Amino acid sequence: MMRHWYGHGHGHVLGGWGAGLMVVVGLLVLAVLVMAAIALFRYVSRSSRPAPQGPAAAAGSAGAPGRAAVPTPEQLLAERFARGEIDAEEYRHRLDVLRSVNGPGEPGPGGG
Repeated sequence: MMRHWYGHGHGHVLGGWGAGLMVVVGLLVLAVLVMAAIALFRYVSRSSRPAPQGPAAAAGSAGAPGRAAVPTPEQLLAERFARGEIDAEEYRHRLDVLRSVNGPGEPGPGGG
């Protein structure tokens, strides 16, 4: 009756290669579980905080955490100039208007 415990009876399958195969399969299952946990952690951490997009991403996040900083009108104008949408003369003119005392849309001193 005790012969089965020592591998001398019928039905004993863990002799030689069987034990090694069981260790290898167990390690493979463990590796798959660890990789799945890492992938799940990365997916959850990536989807919980959306990445900033557009011009606000280039400006950085100076403000409340989790909210993208809104670029200033001067930054937007500089980006348009850098992309070649406007030339240097138009850039300087629009920058002067933005920096004027009365702000854009208001006539400057002297009615102009």
